[in-house]
Amino acid sequence: MRRALTIAVVACLPLVSLTAVTSAARAAEPGDRQQAFAAAAEEFKVPESVLLGVSYLESRWDAHAGQPSNNAGFGPMHLTDAAAYTGSNHHGPDEEDPRGDDGRPAAGPAATPAPAELPASLRTMEKAAELTGETRERLRSDAAANIRGGAALLADHQKALGAPLSDDPGEWYGAVARYSGAEEAEAAKAFADEVYATIEAGEERVTDDGQRVRLAPVPGLGRVEKWLERLGLRHTRRDGVECPPTISCEWIPAGYAELPGGGYGNHDLADRPTSQKIDYIVIHDMEGYFGPSIGLVRDPAYRASWHYSLRSTDGHIAQHIKTRHVGWQAGNWYINAKSVGLEHEGFLAEGHTWYTEAMYRTSAKLVRYLALRHGVPLDRAHIIGHDNVPGTLPSTVRGMHEDPGPFWDWAHYMKLLGAPLHPFGGPNSGSVMIRPDFATNKPYFYGCDRQNPEAACPPLPAHTVWLRTEPHADAPLVKDIGKHPTGESLYSVYDHSARASTGQRFAVADRQGDWTAIWYLGQKAWFHNPAAAPTAIPSTGLVVTPKPGLETVPVYGRAYPEEEAYPEGIPYQAVTPLQYTFAAGEKYTLSGPAAAEYYRAVTFDPAGHTVVRGETRYLQIQFGHRIMFVKADDVRVTLAG
Repeated sequence: MRRALTIAVVACLPLVSLTAVTSAARAAEPGDRQQAFAAAAEEFKVPESVLLGVSYLESRWDAHAGQPSNNAGFGPMHLTDAAAYTGSNHHGPDEEDPRGDDGRPAAGPAATPAPAELPASLRTMEKAAELTGETRERLRSDAAANIRGGAALLADHQKALGAPLSDDPGEWYGAVARYSGAEEAEAAKAFADEVYATIEAGEERVTDDGQRVRLAPVPGLGRVEKWLERLGLRHTRRDGVECPPTISCEWIPAGYAELPGGGYGNHDLADRPTSQKIDYIVIHDMEGYFGPSIGLVRDPAYRASWHYSLRSTDGHIAQHIKTRHVGWQAGNWYINAKSVGLEHEGFLAEGHTWYTEAMYRTSAKLVRYLALRHGVPLDRAHIIGHDNVPGTLPSTVRGMHEDPGPFWDWAHYMKLLGAPLHPFGGPNSGSVMIRPDFATNKPYFYGCDRQNPEAACPPLPAHTVWLRTEPHADAPLVKDIGKHPTGESLYSVYDHSARASTGQRFAVADRQGDWTAIWYLGQKAWFHNPAAAPTAIPSTGLVVTPKPGLETVPVYGRAYPEEEAYPEGIPYQAVTPLQYTFAAGEKYTLSGPAAAEYYRAVTFDPAGHTVVRGETRYLQIQFGHRIMFVKADDVRVTLAG
């Protein structure tokens, strides 16, 4: 009706006022995202394709219910307001031991990041408010106002360069590079190139709040690179970084030094893949900002380290450890010794609930490069979150981490990796892969508001489904005896005890109407899976079940060798089962074999470092939210069906 009235009024007005009325009509319809982009582009003389391209690389045009991103960016244009948020790196005091090796307990307290002034890239909302006259509250919560703010910033960058407010998108190359907030020439260029590639290819999608937005392709789009040169940005130190050439990547080495008292930090030298094959890539978030986190990893006294850090706004990457060496990052020494760790700027949920497209894209390009180089399968059993890493012993299960959290879009990420999550099998397949529609899957959580931790989170897209004891919505959540030995699972955003995640595969235990049961931590776990809006897809494959005659089978958090494999002088690392078992009749999906290995590395001098290999055969399975291991002699392998 509103549109019809607008058309009627316009028809009665003189032609000279048509432009003004059209602009007013656009402004009157803040719910129309496409019109909001058109109106802002017209108001600030920014080519609409440029405005759409920048916004897509920041947010994929989503509004995210006015909630901040992982580095305090808001709305479709990702206007940053980090001054309102603080945090510290998640490898802190009283947390898990990131090394995860009881053969060499962590020594000394973890360092804490020094306070640092927030860079301009994390305070763009201040400038947007100044340029538009909009309040910060409107820039945060109103998508149309946010788009105006982003357009105003682009125009301001263009004017500062002395570049024309041209209709030619190619003339805006320098302003787009400046919008990234990058201080490095390579990072600014990589961001701009990704935006322009998006404009050339075109995009169309429905946003998280149901808005259909289209960026028409602009083939043969030029780039006036002289404007980039005028930004005067610094060039990065590459020093043989292990990154694909199409992304911005610099070398900022982690601290490695001998410390008083015989300690050293903060990683171990090795010779992978000659010494050990890399089998996993672990996705983390920092629970902090890029600059302070890098300050930590450069400190040899800091008891944690990782291979790469990724910046949110532009996707820039810093490599700290060569992949041949072992980072102290996952809290499980077996996984550490066989993985590469990536820390992404931001927070799991504490005031931050989404990740930028710029970071997703560079992360995916890096992970694909590493996976192909090291033969890591591009699946969710080997490209894992920190929250999928198992505890090493029954005593460490409770302290294992939860990042990158339920708001990481695994389906989109796997598609960017070139490994989209497709169905395999028929409707009655004996195993399924969890894959809800991310945009519309908005399960209940609490714990996103640090000022009110018991309050419900706003309805936000998530990759997880809740698991219940019976096939109905008010049934209790299933229990995790390792996470909550005497209590119930929680709906907290930080508790994965009763959640299954996108890309994970599980054996089907039962079906009733719109509900499907899977085997999960030794129990039947039900989730809502209606045919009209499925939250799982068929995924036929191999499963394990106890061998005939065995009532239960133990599971393990690491695949360590048997005692006889250890040479003289290297202490035996006990093969200790976790508190979980599974019984005859239960089935768990098989991810492949796991080598029985222990990397003995407890000295600063790597000359004495040794890989102990055993004869015990282990298999990796999806047992709950985390991967775990079973001994091959305990189970029978069959095809799910």
